[in-house]
Amino acid sequence: MMTSTTLPNDLSALKEMVLQEHQRAELYKHRYELLARRHFGQSAEKRPDAPGQQLLFELPTEAEAPAPESAAAENAPARKKHGGGRKPLPPELPRQRIEHTLPEEQRHCPCCRDVMQPFGEEVTEQREFIPASLFVIQHAQIKYACKRCQEKPAIAPGPQKVIERISAGPGLLAWNVIAKFQHHQPLYRQEDIFEQHGDKIPRSTQCGWLATVADLLEPLYRRMSAHVLCSRKIHTDDTPIRVLAPGTGKTRTARFWVYLGDSEHPFTVFDYTFNRGRDGPEKFLKDFKGYLQADAYAGYDRLCAGHDVIEVACWAHTRRKFFEARETDARADEMLTLIGELYAIEKQARPLNAGGRQQLRQMQTRPILDRIRVWLSARVLDTLPKSPLGQAITYAFNQWTALTRFVDDGILEADNNLGENALRPICVGRKNYLFVGSDAGGRRAAILYSLVRSCERHEVNVWEYLRDVLIRVSSHPAGQIDDLLPHRWKSAR
Repeated sequence: MMTSTTLPNDLSALKEMVLQEHQRAELYKHRYELLARRHFGQSAEKRPDAPGQQLLFELPTEAEAPAPESAAAENAPARKKHGGGRKPLPPELPRQRIEHTLPEEQRHCPCCRDVMQPFGEEVTEQREFIPASLFVIQHAQIKYACKRCQEKPAIAPGPQKVIERISAGPGLLAWNVIAKFQHHQPLYRQEDIFEQHGDKIPRSTQCGWLATVADLLEPLYRRMSAHVLCSRKIHTDDTPIRVLAPGTGKTRTARFWVYLGDSEHPFTVFDYTFNRGRDGPEKFLKDFKGYLQADAYAGYDRLCAGHDVIEVACWAHTRRKFFEARETDARADEMLTLIGELYAIEKQARPLNAGGRQQLRQMQTRPILDRIRVWLSARVLDTLPKSPLGQAITYAFNQWTALTRFVDDGILEADNNLGENALRPICVGRKNYLFVGSDAGGRRAAILYSLVRSCERHEVNVWEYLRDVLIRVSSHPAGQIDDLLPHRWKSAR
């Protein structure tokens, strides 16, 4: 507790104490505002001046000044008018034709009373929907016997079951996976939906189905993981998940990790670990050699310490720190504008191949990075290191080599948004199912998430894929397992 007797008598010491207290108060205020914005505000990092991306400390020159509205209107090209009306319905949807005819008494001509004959038609289309339904397939295996001796009877072979002693067919098992890991429906909701269709399937039974399906498809998961590790670059990120602690009735925090292979190995693979320790990514990436694009998690440091794994940092994370710092220091807007120039060039580079992107970045991005470096060096001298802006500057300096690495190779991205976006389904799903039941359940969920997301990445119908693969995987040759992966299955279908 601070009292008059504990305060220093020296004026300079007193000023220093007041300055420290003011800095601490500003930091607490900043943290409170961040928490309030995350809970109640918008998540997009937008600024009032964002559309123009004009430096706050630069005014437009006379040549750059906006033209008057009248002149702009005269010089503006005429806006192309688009035709009105509804868009035609997709031609690939199946059609059911219903003909509407006039009754016999209304077909007489009002002039001569002769019977009118059809000469054409007007067709209108509307979408319709039939809810999914549960039904039972009866597989009747016909038995055969000799009428004379009635010895050694024969019976027709039965259907190939996906899983022995399970009454669910491959289509139902595939839908069970999709409902949970693509549509984010908890099992208790699926239990209610099945009951509405006339059959009560307990969530415990569904949980057993999912576990068995995950175990059956694990060889495909291992092959996709092996393919990802052959990539030249991998995007990775992680997100927390609550897991039930056995015997306590409480939950603890575990982790889902995502690893995205490059265009030559286009799979999205998830991993589950019981905590956020560095052992998880180090174990998964132990055989990887290439670029690793991620956030500044310290758990990657030892992995990137050698020559095999090269760290690539994320400008989106850097921008976020300066965006949060602008609440307490308006100078952060200057850095946000410079970063905006980086992303404007990235927008131009997006349709180019790797060589074109590298050339464009060397010519246009490199000078902007030099300006950013000069700005950071100047601001570090007049910014308190523990302030939000000071922490953002320190973050950028510590990550500088990894932040600028994307300029040297066109296959790299300026940020890790691909990794962050790949985790969104898990973020949506955990809001519904809240937690996973065990570490084993988390590992199986990682397998099923990997298959669903990889199918989506290849624009493969997930239900058709899973239903077909569940039938074939048990008898498929192990040496040809790649034929069942989403990219091969699509081309062979």
